[in-house]
Amino acid sequence: MGVVNDPRPPYLRIVADIERRIADGELRPGDPIPTTRAIVREWGVAMATATKALAALKQAGAIESAARVGSVVARRRLPSRSAGGLERDRVVRVAMEIADADGLAALSMRAVAAKLGVATMALYRHLEAKAELTQLIADAAFAEIDYPEPPPGWRSHLRVAAQLQWAAYQRHPWLPRLVSITRPVALPGQLAYGLWTLRAFDSLGLDSSTRLYVYATMVNYVRGTAVNIESEAGAELDTGMTSVQWTTARLPIEGPLIAQVAEPGTELDLESLFAFGLERLLDGVTIVVTPRENRR
Repeated sequence: MGVVNDPRPPYLRIVADIERRIADGELRPGDPIPTTRAIVREWGVAMATATKALAALKQAGAIESAARVGSVVARRRLPSRSAGGLERDRVVRVAMEIADADGLAALSMRAVAAKLGVATMALYRHLEAKAELTQLIADAAFAEIDYPEPPPGWRSHLRVAAQLQWAAYQRHPWLPRLVSITRPVALPGQLAYGLWTLRAFDSLGLDSSTRLYVYATMVNYVRGTAVNIESEAGAELDTGMTSVQWTTARLPIEGPLIAQVAEPGTELDLESLFAFGLERLLDGVTIVVTPRENRR
């Protein structure tokens, strides 16, 4: 997608371009990063935008401050091409493949190194521990999201944001366990999701605290429901039946008990539960939002 059609805010485009230069080896650990004035000249943006881009890169751990130099590529970061021939993106991709195939329990520095055909210590020279690797694969999962042009209206915007998050969890059932609401990690992929979603509130006049609470509530609802994707997939593998098939098979035994709370044959699966709960959550957000829209 070209820059003209790129839906991301200008500062995120700058972040992505500098990240690419680091990944491609154009900028190596210790190399100086373009100054705010250089970014203003090269990208044609305001000084505030350039400052915001550098702040995001620093939060993501891509750059760090160096005395008498300014901002430089972080030295601890796994470079595009290390002495051992490793590439950061390749390490993350292999780690994701392991997690996708066998779950987070199977993911370890040793497992990644074995699949890459290198010594485990080759990874430890660039990554502190498995915890850092899991942060990187979680961010890579969010970076896969292809953001459409936001639909009109805050409710439609939030609905799409929730569906994008839900789809990411379906692709990677281990991902919900790595998303924290109270201790978020400011990495580019997750930051891009947050900024795209928060645009839903731009014209509502909400204070920053309310915006954050609505956003966090929505993210937490989707994440909390999606935690069941992994366990449901495991149960389906063990039983050979979907949740609906399993419930139908249990009707002869548990039918009288089920009849006390629902009509026999009533289906409940994760997709329908997610969709129903999301609409009820959006109904609740309406109470917060509509007074500012002069609801009739």
